[in-house]
Amino acid sequence: MEYMSKEKFEEAEKIEKFRNKMLKYIVYKKRTEAEIRQKFSEEDENLVDDSIEYFKELNYINDNIYIERAVNEFKALKNMSLKEVEYKLSQKGIRKRLIDDYICKNKENMLEYEISSAKAIILKKQAKAEEKDIRDYLYKKGYMSESINIAFDDINEN
Repeated sequence: MEYMSKEKFEEAEKIEKFRNKMLKYIVYKKRTEAEIRQKFSEEDENLVDDSIEYFKELNYINDNIYIERAVNEFKALKNMSLKEVEYKLSQKGIRKRLIDDYICKNKENMLEYEISSAKAIILKKQAKAEEKDIRDYLYKKGYMSESINIAFDDINEN
């Protein structure tokens, strides 16, 4: 039976201790890779990189899954334009390519969400504001012209 040297044992113990610390941070709330890197930026870079790769293999860190969960949460809780969704995700440090890929793969669903969000805002503001003011508000929030037009058309038909 081969014994581990004291140095190797201490190194393994250091890695284990660090990974437990990182795991607690990850499990407390779903995090993006960028958030994890920022949190542990003061630590040894190789240890952080190795640990992130380790947790990626175990699927504890997965920005694609994070995007999907975040978008589902936005849909359930907020009225947002696609631009706002993109901005919120990029604020979490998610690469633009990943965000664009998700939106592209779910384009129809995301457009439906943007239109229904616009409708909800229109219905909420209709009693107090003119159509032009509501349109301006939606444009400023990043809604696409097409989504705004469809939302107004749907509301005016009913």
